[in-house]
Formats: sequence, C-alpha cells, structure tokens
Amino acid sequence: MLTLAGELRAAPDPPGRTVSGVCHGTLGELYQGPLRAAPDPDIAVVSFPVDRHSWVYFTRSTRDTRSTRGTLGTREAHAPGPPPLGEKSATAARLFLEHFGLALPPGRWTTHSDLRVGVGMASSTADIVATLRCLFRLFRLPYDTDVVLGVLAAIERADSVFLDEFALHLSGRHRVVRRLGTDIGFHTAHVTEPGTVDTAAVTGLLLAHYRRYGEEYERCLADLLKGFASGDPAVVARAATTSAVLSQRVLPKSTFDSVLAHRERFGADGVFVAHTGSLIGYLFRRRPGAGVKSDLSAFFHSLGHQCSFAQGGYG
Repeated sequence: MLTLAGELRAAPDPPGRTVSGVCHGTLGELYQGPLRAAPDPDIAVVSFPVDRHSWVYFTRSTRDTRSTRGTLGTREAHAPGPPPLGEKSATAARLFLEHFGLALPPGRWTTHSDLRVGVGMASSTADIVATLRCLFRLFRLPYDTDVVLGVLAAIERADSVFLDEFALHLSGRHRVVRRLGTDIGFHTAHVTEPGTVDTAAVTGLLLAHYRRYGEEYERCLADLLKGFASGDPAVVARAATTSAVLSQRVLPKSTFDSVLAHRERFGADGVFVAHTGSLIGYLFRRRPGAGVKSDLSAFFHSLGHQCSFAQGGYG
C-alpha cells in the first residue's frame, strides 16, 4: 500500500520461499514495417508469440548473502550454481526498486530460458519482463504494464511480450497501438539460419526501405488487421507472408526462396520470418501430421538446417 508520503510499503515473501516470473518469447514477427507510409515512418511490429519461455527466480535467504556488488548481478557468495541476472535484467531490477522505493531483501537469483539469443526470439526482452514479474510477485504488487513499459523504454527497443495477447506495437516508442486479442494461433515448422542481426545497426537501412515501399507495407498491415478483426487465420497468414516477402528485399534469408516455393507442397497457410533475426518457417492453421512433419524435416535438412516445431499465438 502507499503511505500519505507516497512511499510504498510492500511485504515480500518470508525467508526460504522462492518466487518466479515467467515470460514467453517470440518466433519473429507476423509483421514488421512502417505504421503507415510516411517520410519518417515509425517501426511497427506484430510479434509472433511462441510457447517458449524465460524464467527468473528469487529465493529469499535467512541471512544476508550479498557480495560487495549486491545481489542484482552477482552470485551468492561461495555458492556455485546457475548464472545470476544478465546486465539488462539487473538494470531492470534496479529501476523497479528505484521506482517503488524498495530495497531487495537478502536472497539469490537464478534463471532459465528456452529462448535462443540473437535470432529473433525476443530473449532479452523476455528476460527483462520475467525479472519484473518476479519482483511484482516478490513484493506482492499488482502487475503494472505502465511500469514495465517505463523500464523497457529505459533499456532497449522491445517486443510486446509483456502482453499475453497479440498487439500492434511501436517498438521504439514503446507504445501499444492496438491490442489484437487471443483468437489467432498457428502450428509452425521453422529453422534458424546462421548468424545474428544487430537491429540498431540496420535501423537506417530499414527506414529507407520502409519509405521506398511504404504503400505496399500499408496494404499489408491493413490486411493483417482485417484478419485479426475477423478472426481469420488464413488472412493473417497471407499478410504475414507478404511482410516476409517485403523483408526479403532488405534483409534476405538464404533459404527464403526455397521455403516460399514449397509452401503449397506442404499445405502451409503462410511463411513467417524474424524480420531482424534469422528465423524462418511455415504457418499452419491445423497441426501437421507425422508424415508431413517427416517431409518438412527432410526438406529443411536438405537446406542444411534442423527443423523445429512449436505452437505460436493463442487460438
């Protein structure tokens, strides 16, 4: 609760208890491009949530085990184990505590993640959000999206993984333009190409590309939003494919032409990519059977990649 002076009094869990924060990642995006055709476009994304997660745990201690650098980014003294918070997550924890005027009790951080780093799975944003959710639970505070957005804005351009639904989101401005609900879902077959993309380094290139093809992106986004509004995954998949085709003109994937050319062979409804990452794959409204999965695996193996299957979205 808040006192009259505005200082927050929150009671964390007792010593010995572990609290956790969990956040899903993404399989790239169903759309990334300008919000609308303009000389100075805003970069808008509709992230593609995936059933893969980042976990952050905090276990309270009965004694102060903090090192001279504190608990936010260090291991418990003389206690080998899982790595502590990464740099961005430690910064997020510090900003959270400063915002609420709280002090972290004695204890130990541990983490785990299903998300690969630097390929388009929103791993760092998911780590940050999982850390913040853990802190909300530790201090028994209600989850506040505005606080999360404020912390993210101070750290990095972010995906909308802080929401448990699809959203049209301005990643640089940290503003949700439109919530798109949880009616749409896909089964996916996807691979990760070698290498990573430095989003900050290619931002200028992307903006020039968005200005050049602004009207095509505008039509693509309009179609995508119509698909979400009508709850039609086939329309969403077609728009995602268009967005992927447009992305290929600026940040090409080596397997893209082959993947696109074989879409109908596998009965896929669309193609998706991590627009500034290295993921590429197929969208299916219905779960592929064992035979189709075998054929997909053989196809991607012929391209030099191991195929993975995961469910994306919510429907």
